[in-house]
Amino acid sequence: MGATMEHRIRQYELEQGALEIQFIEELFGEFDRRKTATEIMARLNGRANTILMAEVPMPEDPSQFVPVSYKVGHELLADEADPKLRDLVQRLKGAVRFDGRKIFYSWIGGTRRDWRGQGHFRALTEQQEVWAASNGFHEIVVKTKNRFYEMRGALARLGFDLVKYERHAPDNRESKVYLSKQIGSGVLEPRGLQSKTLNV
Repeated sequence: MGATMEHRIRQYELEQGALEIQFIEELFGEFDRRKTATEIMARLNGRANTILMAEVPMPEDPSQFVPVSYKVGHELLADEADPKLRDLVQRLKGAVRFDGRKIFYSWIGGTRRDWRGQGHFRALTEQQEVWAASNGFHEIVVKTKNRFYEMRGALARLGFDLVKYERHAPDNRESKVYLSKQIGSGVLEPRGLQSKTLNV
């Protein structure tokens, strides 16, 4: 399966998207702790968010599409009430400026192991950036771990800069890495795989 194959990106409404992600994470089977639909809806409800999925034609029936990658992000506020998000904002102090600016947090995502390296993560990241720009955001923030080398490399190629590094002394592979990208007027339309975006 080459990188020129067709795929489509679908933007989901909150409830349907949350249920799809819960199902997808069960299929992936490699996350330490899988997100539930309830957890996703609780985090995203009442705040600007986007749920995107990359889908490809099934080999045995090209008219049917199956999700192989997803990406979820939302607005991050300076005065978050949620304890986890409040902690994130505190950790970003000095690295990300919140005053008078809209910050977009690229929260969770994943790609099925057998579909990695084919551009789906990049396509979703680009589409997420376009959505954030069109909704008035100034900066995108991503948190990951040092050991996710492929993800970090893909983000670097997309113009994300390292803004903070939290070393995990026992195992540096587990260190937390924070990256961000300023959103300007030069946001490019998504490229790479042949794709189309659908709203559902």
